[in-house]
Amino acid sequence: MNKLLHVTALVSIVFVAGYQNVMAHGGDDHGAATAPAGKAMAYFTSQAISDKYELVLHYEPLEAGEAGKLRLYINEFNTNRPVDGATLQVSSPEADKLAFTVKPTGKGIYELTGTFPDKKAYSLTVNLNAGPGADLLLLPGITVGTELPDRRTATAPATAPWYENTYVLLGGGLLLGMALMFGLMRLRNRRVAVSIAVLLGMLPTANWQRANAHGGEEHGGAAGGATSSTFAIPKETQFLFGILTQRLAAGDQARTTTVAGTVLPSSTGQAVVQSPQVGRLTSLLVRVGQPVSKGQTLAVVEQTIDAATQINLQAERNNLTAELQVARKEYDRLKTIEDIVAKRDLTEAESRLNRAQANLKVFTGITRAGGSSARSITLKAPVGGIVGPFTSAIGSTVNVGETLFTITNLDKVYIEAQVFHKDLAVLGSAKSFGRSDGGTPGVLVEGVNDAGKTGVARLL
Repeated sequence: MNKLLHVTALVSIVFVAGYQNVMAHGGDDHGAATAPAGKAMAYFTSQAISDKYELVLHYEPLEAGEAGKLRLYINEFNTNRPVDGATLQVSSPEADKLAFTVKPTGKGIYELTGTFPDKKAYSLTVNLNAGPGADLLLLPGITVGTELPDRRTATAPATAPWYENTYVLLGGGLLLGMALMFGLMRLRNRRVAVSIAVLLGMLPTANWQRANAHGGEEHGGAAGGATSSTFAIPKETQFLFGILTQRLAAGDQARTTTVAGTVLPSSTGQAVVQSPQVGRLTSLLVRVGQPVSKGQTLAVVEQTIDAATQINLQAERNNLTAELQVARKEYDRLKTIEDIVAKRDLTEAESRLNRAQANLKVFTGITRAGGSSARSITLKAPVGGIVGPFTSAIGSTVNVGETLFTITNLDKVYIEAQVFHKDLAVLGSAKSFGRSDGGTPGVLVEGVNDAGKTGVARLL
């Protein structure tokens, strides 16, 4: 009998412990969902809109018979621009004797001061005259004697049904176990009693749990989440940061494609300036980026001659001088005996003298009158344009064929763009829809280094 009693008690404990009430996001009634706790309202708001103005009225709780202050924000309806210097006449249809004093406190902000006689709802009629024109607007729903609602009020937690209470389940399980034990003790056949006890001990292990998984519940008016694509900006903040608006209007939108390109000069729009001889740069008359005209002097190069060349030049000069002296003496000798000498010999002597004089003159011009070892060469611009970057400086040595300056004429240039295959059709039709500020068909080109500089390119 003691063994049967122990088995029965164990079955009762397992039966009570095995029953579980499992609810997984369902089977409950949330009722009307409340918004999360946040900052309480600081003022009441009333708004009026017309095709010219937008009026927003902010006021704290008003008491009947006491002077109250209201802040009125006035802005243009289309642009949200504050309206300053407006003429206002404020009255109330519910109280004919109610008068307000209007005081500007900021750009587009006016303070209304008045005393409401009774505790009820009022509306204000605003007769407004400002830059956009005269207008009459009605501000409704101005309540007197009403306190601000408190958003931080929390709702009471929902209570579980009485039959799901832990103590009720525990007590009921104990009573059921005692009744079962009493019934088994009255059985005379122990095998039958033990079999019934074992069977009842196995039944609670068959997952007798109540499970509601996301279904069969009523949420009531569920509130949305905290994330939203809309937000509200107080009117005073809009005025402070100068937030302006613009009405949406239907219009045409041209398809645009942006590609990177390289600007190239035209075939006759670029020229290089090189030194024809070895020398030293003695004068530099331009700077990088300077516009120059055709034929303008850019620099002066002074030719430098080494010692061996100077010796050869000196020897050549001596030869030319000696030849000139011989030719002059021969000519003078024949001139004195002109009567007896053949005329042909006198003509040859004169021709030889003239040739020697011409050779010496040419040589003297090359060597600057024969007394200098260098001569200067002036470098001039072959075309008009912009001087490109260069590294030459006064006093530097230049070689034959060395490029000193690059001049580019930007009046007409080519643009070599890197275009993907999918953009070829768009650029091919750019002649029909691509237009500049002046209305010229083409492709609008914007410079990278020159901020704000644009131009129009014509597709070839």
